[in-house]
Amino acid sequence: MPSQENNREKFLRAYANLPLNTRKEIILVLETGGTKQPITWEVAYFEVKNNTPISEEILKKLEELGII
Repeated sequence: MPSQENNREKFLRAYANLPLNTRKEIILVLETGGTKQPITWEVAYFEVKNNTPISEEILKKLEELGII
């Protein structure tokens, strides 16, 4: 299974190659505390870049979806 750091690198490479308009699109929906939160490429980038606790869940879901 790929490491968290490897998924982070894959995500950052994918984000860097996206057209600017695509970065505003929703890529997944996280359910936290009983509420669903849409996550765009831009939000995911902010979380991953700052290595926040939610970034681990985002990277895991993106890997499961085959996006990274």
